[in-house]
Amino acid sequence: MNRITFFLIALFLQLNLRPEGYAQTKPADKNAGKTLRIMSYNIHHANPPSKPDLIDLDAIARVITASKADIVALQEVETGVSRSGGANEAKILAEKTGFQYHFFKAIDYDGGDYGIAILSRYPLKEIRLVPLPQQITAEKRILGYATIKVGKQKIIFANTHLDASRTDENRLVQMQSILKEFEHAALPVILCGDLNSVAGSSVISLLDAQFKRTCTENCPPTSPQINPRRTIDYIATKNVTWPLLEYQVIAETYASDHRPVMAIFNLEK
Repeated sequence: MNRITFFLIALFLQLNLRPEGYAQTKPADKNAGKTLRIMSYNIHHANPPSKPDLIDLDAIARVITASKADIVALQEVETGVSRSGGANEAKILAEKTGFQYHFFKAIDYDGGDYGIAILSRYPLKEIRLVPLPQQITAEKRILGYATIKVGKQKIIFANTHLDASRTDENRLVQMQSILKEFEHAALPVILCGDLNSVAGSSVISLLDAQFKRTCTENCPPTSPQINPRRTIDYIATKNVTWPLLEYQVIAETYASDHRPVMAIFNLEK
């Protein structure tokens, strides 16, 4: 057997007789950089309703990671609160998911801070916290937002959690305040949150006057997490020209008392 023939046989064996379990490097996600995946999630301070005494940040992190979200708005987040073991929940979730983050404090609670947070694969700039007004005395609520550069486009990403009182008085003035904040916005705005309001209410009618909800008809309910009855969690946009590829409510029934909502935009159009 000459040297050339030996080389060709060896090459053939190397290419075709790979050991069992051999796997080539997987190609990059074909949609990476082509889509923008937005999530809004009321995490119930990472307390699974079926386990009242447990804080399960791993469960929340798994939901976020599985969604492949790029930017996440979280409500009911705690830092230094006794009932959640003093954990800095936003920081821990950011570490577990590989995101950058910012926590926005709404109130003092049980030895720590309670509020909302933004997680993002992109740097957060020009961060602002806006206290929201009240008509009747209740828990204080806020709007938190940041400027984020997605590709070549800057956007404003906003998060809120409106009042949970039985009547709409507070939610109405809070929504009015949010709309005023973005009334003259030149950048695209993505507003996420638990609005504690259903479609057809005066609060959502106000929202619809300035923003476009990512779901307007036959929207799956988001609360409670098991046998959900009400759609109260939203993602809405203003000045956004990216086509909406998909809207979904993730059928997650363990980690929180709300189901997370997702909106996926096509960045190539």
